[in-house]
Amino acid sequence: MWRRSIGSLMVSISRTYAAKESNMAQLIDGKSISQEIRKQLSQELKELVATGCPVPHLTAVIVGDDEASKKYVANKMVACQEVGISSETKRLPASTTQEELLQLIDDLNKDPLVSGILVQLPVPDHINERTICNAVHVEKDVDGFNEQNVGRLALDMDGIIPATPLGVKRLLEHFNIETFGRNAVVVGRSKNVSLPMAILLSSDGKYATKAMDATVTICHRHTPPKELARYCRNADIIVVAVGKVGLITKDMIKPGACVIDVGINRIKDEKTGTFKLVGDVDFDEVRQVAGHITPVPGGVGPMTVAMLLHNTLKAARKQFSDRKTC
Repeated sequence: MWRRSIGSLMVSISRTYAAKESNMAQLIDGKSISQEIRKQLSQELKELVATGCPVPHLTAVIVGDDEASKKYVANKMVACQEVGISSETKRLPASTTQEELLQLIDDLNKDPLVSGILVQLPVPDHINERTICNAVHVEKDVDGFNEQNVGRLALDMDGIIPATPLGVKRLLEHFNIETFGRNAVVVGRSKNVSLPMAILLSSDGKYATKAMDATVTICHRHTPPKELARYCRNADIIVVAVGKVGLITKDMIKPGACVIDVGINRIKDEKTGTFKLVGDVDFDEVRQVAGHITPVPGGVGPMTVAMLLHNTLKAARKQFSDRKTC
């Protein structure tokens, strides 16, 4: 009898735990999806080269000794190797002048063997970021930061879309998150992530970008906290990219909403004394209310790298076609 009671209790606890887990938001696993995309890109690249085209090549440029930049670029180079894209990294000292950097970019623009150019941001303070982004030829601008590519995105024309917003779009599509006519909130207004994200969410799905037809509200650092919470509670989709730990909390989430966390913050774990990465969302709490949620790490980050590879292959195809080299 005693054993039966213990057995019944364990079954009850197991069922309760399973029920609790079933109420949790579905995890959007960007890492596994990005791996699928990489395999597809690898196959597409093999088919392209088989037609006589040269292997696409990506050149990354780092100015200075920022450790995070070095790590990000190293991850991108590893991903290139995995897919079959040729790549190299040019490392310049922090003392590099803007003129010297512009000259290097000009040389890469003119090099027919270079398909894509990536200048890792941020650059040192004495170098104008916008000048550098615009110096990269629009057809080799795999980051999508050249003003012509930004303008094409805004006008719903074909161009290179920044990798992070494009990665978020692919995640929403993969998980069949309905966006047509839904309310979306983008928290943040960065020129390279948040604003392109807002454009993609709101643009017409009929035209070149095949965008998402949502009704979009943009919030930022000057949005009063009470108003931010009010906007978020009305959102079916929230994309947050601010860099502030715990900004989005459980009480700000509409039940069943999709929460995309682009934030990356390095904090110290008080229990272990080690450092870890977290996003802008209070993940453990928000997961109890949301319908879908991305983790940090393992959510948007891997998709950003996958979309950079996608952009490099797209750029190479366009250049090969224009030059009739294959």
